[in-house]
Amino acid sequence: MPDQKPGRVLNRRQVLGMFGAGAAVGATLPAPAQAAADLRSWDVQVDVLVVGSGAAGVSAAIEARSLRASVLLLESLPRFGGASAMSGGVVYAGGGTALQKALGVEDSVEAMYNFLAQAGGAHPALDKVQVYCEESPAHFDWLVAQDIPFSEKFTGAKGLPMGDESLYFSGTELAWPARELASPAPRGHVPGVPGMNGGRRLMEALLARAEFLGVELRAGIPARRLITESDGRVVGLVAGTEEETLNIKARAGIVLAAGGFVHNPEMLRRHAPELADCAVPWGNIGDRGDAVNMGISVGAAALRMHQGFAIAPVYPPENVLAGILVNSSGQRLISEESYHGVLGEAIAYHQSGRAWLITDQRSAYAGLVDNVLPAVTANSIGDIAEQLSLPKGSLQHTVAYYNRFAAIGEDPMFRKSVKHLRPLQGPPYTAWDLSVKNAFFAAHTFGGLHTTVDGCVLNGYGDEIPGLYAAGRTSAGLPTAPYLASGLSVGDCTFFGRRAGRAAVVGGCA
Repeated sequence: MPDQKPGRVLNRRQVLGMFGAGAAVGATLPAPAQAAADLRSWDVQVDVLVVGSGAAGVSAAIEARSLRASVLLLESLPRFGGASAMSGGVVYAGGGTALQKALGVEDSVEAMYNFLAQAGGAHPALDKVQVYCEESPAHFDWLVAQDIPFSEKFTGAKGLPMGDESLYFSGTELAWPARELASPAPRGHVPGVPGMNGGRRLMEALLARAEFLGVELRAGIPARRLITESDGRVVGLVAGTEEETLNIKARAGIVLAAGGFVHNPEMLRRHAPELADCAVPWGNIGDRGDAVNMGISVGAAALRMHQGFAIAPVYPPENVLAGILVNSSGQRLISEESYHGVLGEAIAYHQSGRAWLITDQRSAYAGLVDNVLPAVTANSIGDIAEQLSLPKGSLQHTVAYYNRFAAIGEDPMFRKSVKHLRPLQGPPYTAWDLSVKNAFFAAHTFGGLHTTVDGCVLNGYGDEIPGLYAAGRTSAGLPTAPYLASGLSVGDCTFFGRRAGRAAVVGGCA
């Protein structure tokens, strides 16, 4: 087996350089489940087998090992960390965490619940939202206990902190209508390390903890198919390559936590064509849906396969939010200060993937930026509209209406805050292309296996599949579209990964 140090995780630059390699890996579906009766012998036996080394898988392994179970964790890629190591490492937590209290932030479980339950799309997983909010302070304490560093520093800047601040408004809490549905509070908890290194630092800490507890970590070993008994119980896994396979028995259970399917073009086109249109598949190159398909092969139901995180590259810098976001009809579509996941969902899912940010001289991007390009620049709004082939008079009417009320500090349509509200006046005017195919429009998936709050995988009839658990982006967890805040995914992975690992040991499923 490859000799891998648990602390070796993929950084953003490495992963971006491997995008091309991801296509070469292929997107073949795992084979149907193997009947245990057809096996001659088991090559490896363990209490709990975890598939995937991101935040969900490692958290599951830590929890299972803490309950004195023997744990084997498999990673298909040569390095550990998964998509979590690429992330900002933000954990969305609230309800009065130790960090919130230390910084004098008032928050409550009720306020956090109201935000997650009411500010997003239809049909949130309310059972998961409830337990996550109730146990959020204790979960943050658990993260601290894993030696993840958090500084007692807050920043009011919009976007992921570039310094060592650990608490910020990571989502759309301050934008309308969210701020009227729930009391806003900063809930983005990020490791206090400079730059975009929070995900790497988080995974280094979790992997080190897993290794310290005695979790066996093996990299470069892909999972191929589940092994089942005649009664449907999942009892093991076939892993390895065509040349060398391992039949691994899991005496207590298997936790599938191998990410989503953003790097499987076939699955994207089938389930989430809106995400397939986005310019950048954002995630670990191992996110090919293998674990999702393995679950489906034994009868698991899948939920929200069409949903995902479409990331509109609007800000930084924050000054551009004084501009207006318009669709192909020349009309505003949302409050521009909304979280970029909310903006992205509005464009990708509800505007046929097309939108433009209209700025004036004061609100324009300063110089060239990497994530978005100017579509047209002109000295009048009419010229902008003509060059974009917008309906006659539509953009002029939109800007005139916006300017009329912005001049008196009002936004009747979307109630943009005064901080980002002022008339567009003073050429040159620029229309920045925010189309999903032309801008740096990143995306990853939210759909996955249907699970209980304890990670037990359910079939199409709502019955638990014995011996099978799932967490992270392999499951349909806490995140839904529109994505309300950075940290919901990593928070979901660590929290529900722990619950899945615990359930696998104590027999959470029948």
